[in-house]
Amino acid sequence: MYAPRKPSRSSTLPLRHLNYHVRHWGPEESDLPPLVLVHGWMDVSASYQFTVDALQQERRILAPDWRGFGLTSSAQADHYFFADYLADLDLLLDHYAPGQAIDLVGHSMGGNVAMMYAGVRPERIRKLVNLEGFGLPATRPAQAPTRYAQWIDEIKQLHQGGKDLKTYDSADGVARRLMKTNPRLSEDKAQWLAQHWARPNAQGLWEILGDPAHKITSAQLFRVDEALALYERISAPVLSIEASGDSLGQWWSGKYSLDEYHQRLTHVRTCRTAVVQDAGHMLHHDQPEQVAQLIEQFLNEA
Repeated sequence: MYAPRKPSRSSTLPLRHLNYHVRHWGPEESDLPPLVLVHGWMDVSASYQFTVDALQQERRILAPDWRGFGLTSSAQADHYFFADYLADLDLLLDHYAPGQAIDLVGHSMGGNVAMMYAGVRPERIRKLVNLEGFGLPATRPAQAPTRYAQWIDEIKQLHQGGKDLKTYDSADGVARRLMKTNPRLSEDKAQWLAQHWARPNAQGLWEILGDPAHKITSAQLFRVDEALALYERISAPVLSIEASGDSLGQWWSGKYSLDEYHQRLTHVRTCRTAVVQDAGHMLHHDQPEQVAQLIEQFLNEA
């Protein structure tokens, strides 16, 4: 099993009627800005361990488990509202980095949160690294009736057990699932991640640490005009890191492309892109050394 070179510490913060779990690496105090890492959908803060191990500089690093993921309590609701992630992050920063501009890294859903938050609170972000947080395909207002109906139908399915997450007989089964989803993930890393991505229940079956209510499709359509308005308010330099595997094109099959995403990025005041070779969507698992090097080079630029 993978052995972390920089073991993390944990803290729990009462926040918005939840117990928020936050993972910490490095010293409690540092001359460098705090580095905050936010994970993606159906993932956990421990997902960044391999990248943290590959960072060369000693600095203060924090990574929360989003609401309803990992060791953070669930919202006790049957759906999740995306804006809650922005408020959660803002209150977390008020507690852990009051009055400081931070360096923010977000992967996938966390990358989308990071981009939105940097537009809402531009003064809180010194530099931003977006790991495959592409946003979503453009929508049309005419899709709203069908979307609301889908949202209602999926809530019904949730209450009938139709959205329950699969359980596994052992941690090894969880590791095999991780490797099936990501063929580049080595077995030693998968075995380590499995211990943080799931845990045994009272029956001894391993359950994924994710609230099934996260599977409910958002009732709100994704509006590109709103996303671009947020992008235009970002004052921090942005580095958008992509995997060579073009996961965006694979997900959306012609509905949304990297070219369209790059066009959206032109609305960010200072932004450039980088590509991690031989990597898929979980690029921080596939090539943590490449990702860490890109992050550190960007954060250390004058």
